[in-house]
Amino acid sequence: MFGTLGRYVVRHPWQVILAWILLAVVVVATAPKLESTSDEADFLPAHYESIKALEAQQEAFPELADTEPAAIVVVDREDGAPLSAADVTAVEKMAKDLSASDIDLLDDIRANPPSGNGLVQTISVALAEGTDPFDVALNDSAEELREEAKDAAEGTDLRVGVTGSIAQNLDATEASSGAEAAVGVATIGLIVVLLLVIFRSPIIALLPIVVITIISQVATGLIAYANDLFGLQTDSSITVILIVVLFGIGTDYILFLMFRYRERLREGEEPKEAMIHAIERAGEAIASAGGAVIVAFLALVLSTLSIFRAIGPALAIAVAVTVVAALTLIPAVVSLLGTKVFWPSKAWKKEPEGARFSAMGEALGRHPGRFALASGLLLAALAVFAFGFKPSFDFSQLSLPDDAESVVASERMLEGYPAGATAPQTVVLRSTDGGSLDQAELAPYAEALGAADGVAQVADPIPNSDGTAALFVVTLEDDPMSDAAMENVAGPIRDAAHDAAPGGAEALVGGTTSIFVDLQDAMVRDYSVVFPVAALMIMLILALLLRSLVAPLYLMASVGLGFAATLGATVLVFQVAQGQDGLIFMLPIYIYLFVTALGTDYNILMIARLREESRHGKDPRAAAATAVRHAGPTIAAAGLILAGSFAALMLGGNPLLVSMGFAISFGILVAAFVMSMFFTPSLTALLGHAAWWPGHADRARPQDEAEVPVGASERR
Repeated sequence: MFGTLGRYVVRHPWQVILAWILLAVVVVATAPKLESTSDEADFLPAHYESIKALEAQQEAFPELADTEPAAIVVVDREDGAPLSAADVTAVEKMAKDLSASDIDLLDDIRANPPSGNGLVQTISVALAEGTDPFDVALNDSAEELREEAKDAAEGTDLRVGVTGSIAQNLDATEASSGAEAAVGVATIGLIVVLLLVIFRSPIIALLPIVVITIISQVATGLIAYANDLFGLQTDSSITVILIVVLFGIGTDYILFLMFRYRERLREGEEPKEAMIHAIERAGEAIASAGGAVIVAFLALVLSTLSIFRAIGPALAIAVAVTVVAALTLIPAVVSLLGTKVFWPSKAWKKEPEGARFSAMGEALGRHPGRFALASGLLLAALAVFAFGFKPSFDFSQLSLPDDAESVVASERMLEGYPAGATAPQTVVLRSTDGGSLDQAELAPYAEALGAADGVAQVADPIPNSDGTAALFVVTLEDDPMSDAAMENVAGPIRDAAHDAAPGGAEALVGGTTSIFVDLQDAMVRDYSVVFPVAALMIMLILALLLRSLVAPLYLMASVGLGFAATLGATVLVFQVAQGQDGLIFMLPIYIYLFVTALGTDYNILMIARLREESRHGKDPRAAAATAVRHAGPTIAAAGLILAGSFAALMLGGNPLLVSMGFAISFGILVAAFVMSMFFTPSLTALLGHAAWWPGHADRARPQDEAEVPVGASERR
């Protein structure tokens, strides 16, 4: 199959190149824009209580603006002293000036009373009636509000800062834009430098950049089509992650192909024949590796959270496009260039010694038990820290730099108001039989809510127009994004709301913290479904590729240990060493999928090489030694490029991307330099022929006996 594909691509390179260009033009011209959301409620299915409460509130109180202001202007004195009577008057005038400025999509701008200690006063800003709270045009409104607020404060001793949902979205958009640029430049720069070191050719160094830039447009357009067709939502980090996935994984697959191409040239083949054989030999590894990654990502469609159901197919589409390009577009371009692709270097003509990997391979072949034990204990020691993982559900704080205005303003607001004032919770009490609620029972119900642990205050109940529902705004004692707040909402507050509901009525607890509680429940469910399904599907691919039931078991066990070690190392660095309260709740899913999928990539490359050496008559230990010697340089180069690409996420400037960049890059290094380089070959050497049970994939075939062993492609 891959031989047939290789012959067509090499003989008709211009057809392949023009087909890709045409596809890119059509997709870019017709695809919808790839939109993202930061609304946590968009990620949850409708059966969760927080979503039911949101829908009940919208149904019963269509005329009532969101109880959580769209924006909050935080005002205090520059010298930190309490606000004077003149300052309070100035704040009230400021609110009137802001209202008179007639900012698009914003309405009902009013000054609130100063805080109890007099240090802070706020101005609440609501959305205009009928405005979508996630309309991208609100970024312009938030920016204008900030400018008007600063102008209104001129000539006073007051300082202002704007926070709230639309201000946080504006800051997240600006941070994401900067992150894309920083990550893109760092990723491309790293790839160019490493490829120059490996091949000493500017053409090869730039080839992946040019090609992947084209296919990224195709992938992004197809993802936008899929989101539009199936109504999927993605979070704002997806565009940054796509850059890394496309360039990192794409470069890896191109490396697999180019190493094989260079090997065939060194064996004296003509360039076109060398490329046909390269596709034939590397095609199975690239397709199998890509298939493992795609299957792992597609397992996310089983998630209850729409964010994962969208991210999974998005990344799977990106990888699928990359695999097809690696097997068609890259070979077509290289077929036209021939050996000029290596210009000006002549190193491709000569086989290097590879002394380091040769020494490592020989040592592993002599003492596989020591290598298995040492690498296994290292992974196990790091894995212990994974039990300390604490999830955080605060998208806004984790996706914003510490110096963002919305973050600074929120911190200043807490100097005067309860922590829960930044995001009040809501309780909707509604009739279950369509009749009116007994208004006399509303005040006692509010008192019962106020007595629950974690509640700072409950505002007077707001009945709806026909008396069938009432809304209670609840301010928490703790930061709404904190573990304490989530524990209180999940336990005593929901219990009190449900138990105190009068006969014939039901209570639904909503608000940001309630959404986080339901997100946590959904994640626990997803871990129990997505993880095993992804593992089983990858094991099936491995079983079909290797024709063995034993090898897939210990290969996936090693990858699982690598996942735990990666999560443990991330907890050790960020929670233990840096003292962070928690890590974004999505992190284990990302680590699992990337480390599992990409770790399997490198395992496939190593064990396929080991099988090849076994088929040429080597005993298990000698085969493992030779596999490390020959496949080691390829895995090392690919691992460094991919790990470096994901490490570029740490330049994104916010805690979410920093932790994700560290975790995934560390996991890839573990997959490449611990699992694939030592753990997998040493276990295979120890198991010997039993590793290939019930098949005989390690036994020589007639075509293997007549073939010269292949090794040059993995050498540097």
